[in-house]
Amino acid sequence: MVMSNTVSLRKGANIPLPKEGLVTIEVKWQGEVELNISAFLVTGDGHVPSDDYMVFYNQKKDPEESVFLQQNKEKLVVFTINLDKLSSVIQSCSFTATLDGQETFRTVQGLAITVNSPQGMVHYEVDDATEERALVLAEVYRYQSYFKFRAIGRGFNGGLKPLAESFGVKVAEEEALSVQEEKHTPSNAPIHLSKIDLLKKKVTISLEKKKIQQVRARVAVVFDASGSMSLLYEKGVVQRAFERVLAVAACMDNDGELDVWFFGSKSMRANSVTEKDYEGYIERTYPRPKIFSGLGVGNNEPVVMKDVIKKYVKEDPRSDLPTYIIFFSDGGIYLDHKISKILIDCSKENLFWQFVGIGNANYGVLQKLDQLPGRVIDNAGFFALDDLDKVTDDELYNRLLDEFPSWLTSAKQHGMIQ
Repeated sequence: MVMSNTVSLRKGANIPLPKEGLVTIEVKWQGEVELNISAFLVTGDGHVPSDDYMVFYNQKKDPEESVFLQQNKEKLVVFTINLDKLSSVIQSCSFTATLDGQETFRTVQGLAITVNSPQGMVHYEVDDATEERALVLAEVYRYQSYFKFRAIGRGFNGGLKPLAESFGVKVAEEEALSVQEEKHTPSNAPIHLSKIDLLKKKVTISLEKKKIQQVRARVAVVFDASGSMSLLYEKGVVQRAFERVLAVAACMDNDGELDVWFFGSKSMRANSVTEKDYEGYIERTYPRPKIFSGLGVGNNEPVVMKDVIKKYVKEDPRSDLPTYIIFFSDGGIYLDHKISKILIDCSKENLFWQFVGIGNANYGVLQKLDQLPGRVIDNAGFFALDDLDKVTDDELYNRLLDEFPSWLTSAKQHGMIQ
């Protein structure tokens, strides 16, 4: 039962593994698409005992800590299995891959899974997938007194939902996009799949590209609620923008909370929110601009900027944490001098402002931030989008995080953050 140093398997073939110790599972691929790689630890009936036995980027180990997601980088995912710790009720560990949206595995190149153990290396290349949107790549399973590895390559045209159901998971009839929203759910209860989980995967990829995946920061968002924003509130664009930013906070924020402000003629500091309470947040908090009540319909950026600074500099200063503020505006900016003074005055603080223009409008001083003189360090960035809904998550997160890393470096050099 001793393997040679390197073995290539065909689909359906199997090979013995050690009786105990550590083995490493690597999944690699090429091309432009991104895959979600997961491991399902199942019992003899082929079902997971509970959703705690699904290991993925947002839940990196099972309850017994026998399977770890060690690495989740672009086009490379690595698991470690401690065969000694694998619960006796677990009969096999299946490794799967799913695609987002309507993509199929026809677009995926070089997809392969490799096992490394003291006995050598086992390699299986998945080269016959076409129209599938989810695949069971391979499994590590018990056989008599030892373990085996089997190349499977079995696909599902429907994506995550039929894949999860094949392991006995009852998927709620919501957006079957990614992983569970609630933990410690009985195995016979539906797992609610949150869109925030999928967005968090995209954020993680961008953070890794920018080499700031370990950074922890307080995260805030400011929404323009002036009269010209009315249609964007009505169409749900603001809610969708909120969800995409919430995923940033879920990945980066020290407590997973997103702090939220709205402004028109006046400013409103809203309740902070986590990913558990994202649905309908805009509708129940500030559903639309109001002409005769609420915040008014003017554009008064300074009033909300001052309140943001008040919270993070005076009320709750944290020298150990940077503060990352995403500020959405549809333009109409005319208080250039006041905005400039605020940015200059707070450039010595641990605050970074990322302004995002929605639409094609007059953004005033925001379009000239790189040339704004008098600041201790460059503490703000700006980019404009004609249509937020037409920008992919990958592009949005890459642009949101474009200037933040260089600010972090400068802020550390100037002693603004530890």
